[in-house]
Amino acid sequence: MVRVSGAEVSRIAREILGFVPLPRHARLASFLDAEGNCLDQGIALYFPAPASFTGEDVLELQGHGGPLVTDLVLKRVLELGCRMARPGEFSERAFYNGKMDIAQAEAVADLIDAGSVAAAKAAVRSMRGEFSARIAELQAQLTELRAYVEAAIDFPDEEVDFLSSAAIGARLDQVFGGFDSIIAAARQGSLLRDGLTVVIAGKPNAGKSSLLNRLVGEEVAIVTPAPGTTRDLLRHHLELDGLPLNLVDTAGLRTASDEAEEEGVRRARAELRQADRVLYVQDATRVGERSAAELAAELEELPSDVALTLVFNKIDLTGAAAHASHGAATEIFLSAKTGAGLDLLRAHLKESAGYRASESGALTARRRHLDALRRAQVLVQSAAEVLRRPRAFELFAEDLRLAQCALGEITGEFTSEDLLGAIFGSFCIGK
Repeated sequence: MVRVSGAEVSRIAREILGFVPLPRHARLASFLDAEGNCLDQGIALYFPAPASFTGEDVLELQGHGGPLVTDLVLKRVLELGCRMARPGEFSERAFYNGKMDIAQAEAVADLIDAGSVAAAKAAVRSMRGEFSARIAELQAQLTELRAYVEAAIDFPDEEVDFLSSAAIGARLDQVFGGFDSIIAAARQGSLLRDGLTVVIAGKPNAGKSSLLNRLVGEEVAIVTPAPGTTRDLLRHHLELDGLPLNLVDTAGLRTASDEAEEEGVRRARAELRQADRVLYVQDATRVGERSAAELAAELEELPSDVALTLVFNKIDLTGAAAHASHGAATEIFLSAKTGAGLDLLRAHLKESAGYRASESGALTARRRHLDALRRAQVLVQSAAEVLRRPRAFELFAEDLRLAQCALGEITGEFTSEDLLGAIFGSFCIGK
């Protein structure tokens, strides 16, 4: 399909089709070159402004799809004065023409890139405006609060005990409930979109690659009795009850014996810093041989700001039963060889990510959305604390205004041009 949008669509339609199709009526037509010869025959659709995706006049030419034929039609359209669209330019024009906000535009890209049914459903909900509507509802609640407090500022002589009013507390509770609900839905959507990056690390020969193979369900990594088999990063993507997992197997963490292994260890440590969670695999048969101080020294070399799970592998050699314990770090005892305890690990990954497989209200969201929601929530919490101070109405109102600005970043109300360029530049051509 070749799509054209802009003020010259009617002229281009007359040139390439010989007529302007009736609005929103599919018409079988010949696509003509400059001499009137038929380049292809297909369906022509015309959407006059403003009732189109972009809000401008739009012409769609649906041909037979061969690369050569499509290129000839595209070349003809360019001859008639068009230019190639930038990545995301159709969605960008739809945004500037008020057909959608930024969150909806991003949901279009997320729907195209969706890797699971759950992710696609979440993207459709956001694309249809559910996410934006809930943001607007929060903003409306904040507006009501601002109006309430600014009335107290404007009429300081009135005998209105603002601070002791039950109404203000009830409204704040409602706002906090709204934040909790939408952040939970957005976090689910973010998980569905980006997945959870899980890095498998540990000393050589602890069974890291065996664990990867067992989680994936096939032999994607070479496993040998010799330590140090894995030299480079090995990545694999899978779904865990709908939760996308980006698994990364790494080289064993030790003093390298050669240049290749040294590079593998360096890459492993770099990957650890990018992880959402690290599975630090240990040989369960050696637990009694090593002191707590040795393990603590190993763990100190891991990034302190990355979530950690200790996996004790090879329980089939110790006779121990598969089990999990939850202390400062979760410990899971399993066997990658037999599969015992793998269900505990899978359940732990879903629980630690806050993922619910039965979630039906997830809204596709990006990290910037979650960041803006958290900043807005913190500002409202700050406003609530300000209320404890005497006559601090102006500070209360200002925190609420800044919270509204943070929420406005999600839908594009207060989005910078640089951010808009980055957002639409990540789209594919033709969207």
